[in-house]
Amino acid sequence: MTETVGEHDEARERLTAVRTEVAKAVVGQDAAVSGLLVALLCGGHVLMEGVPGVAKTLLVRSLAAALAVDTRRVQFTPDLMPGDITGSMVIDSRQGELSFREGPIFTHLLLADEINRTPPKTQSALLEAMEEGTVSVDGVSRPLPQPFLVAATQNPVEYEGTYPLPEAQLDRFLLKVVLPVPDRAAELEILRRHADGFDPRDVAGAGITPVAGPGDIAAGRAAVGRVQVSPEVAGYIVDIARATRESPSLSLGVSPRGATALLHSARAWAWLTGRDFVTPDDVKALAHATLVHRLGLRPEAELEGVQVAQVLASALGSVPVPR
Repeated sequence: MTETVGEHDEARERLTAVRTEVAKAVVGQDAAVSGLLVALLCGGHVLMEGVPGVAKTLLVRSLAAALAVDTRRVQFTPDLMPGDITGSMVIDSRQGELSFREGPIFTHLLLADEINRTPPKTQSALLEAMEEGTVSVDGVSRPLPQPFLVAATQNPVEYEGTYPLPEAQLDRFLLKVVLPVPDRAAELEILRRHADGFDPRDVAGAGITPVAGPGDIAAGRAAVGRVQVSPEVAGYIVDIARATRESPSLSLGVSPRGATALLHSARAWAWLTGRDFVTPDDVKALAHATLVHRLGLRPEAELEGVQVAQVLASALGSVPVPR
């Protein structure tokens, strides 16, 4: 048992070191890196939102380099077909038989760029992969590599030519991470690096070295599964979810799946920060990223300019914090 605990501690140290490696290429997005690590530890997926040019693609590529895992990028467009993502059956010219050609989804970290620019039929091709870790083509279920994470991006400012993600798919994302425009100091650092010759297309040139791997993620998942959640903290999570369902501003509150997601993400965050139990502060720290994309405003609230984040903050404030 002592050896196992030691292995888990080493895995945590290596995964924590990933942040330092990613920071060699990406400036000022520490919260996004932490969110991606939490999702990996929970076996979940991340919806990343940010204006163009805030290093969403670079972030995923840098994370893959620090974790020594494969990554692929798919640019979602209106003419993208489900088979372009999952793969399809093709004729093997040498043998004259049908064989399966893997699509880009067969990777560890899939960057689904501008996911809201493709029609719902293609968006739904990701659902089975995100939920089950498998892809079904021609009646055959094929497992995806592990770990597997979808990091989907969407642009918050351009809505022309986009297809809003359905609630069923939004609910599959463990977290929604917003990548802000960096502050002045961070932006100056970005310009300094570029002036010194940094090329965002050359992750290796940034000096990122693998400091963790799939084995550390597996060990971390096992450790996260043993993080203790007291009845009081579990009740706190349930009360937060119920408070959103009772909000007059919301047409869609947090589902039981959303409450479970908050439990898992809070456990992963507690483990990453060096504890084997969840505190109310862990729940509050992850509540916004875990729940905000699962909420739906009533039309009248939208007309009044109410923001989902405001409603969630109000719901959190209305629930007594256990001591």
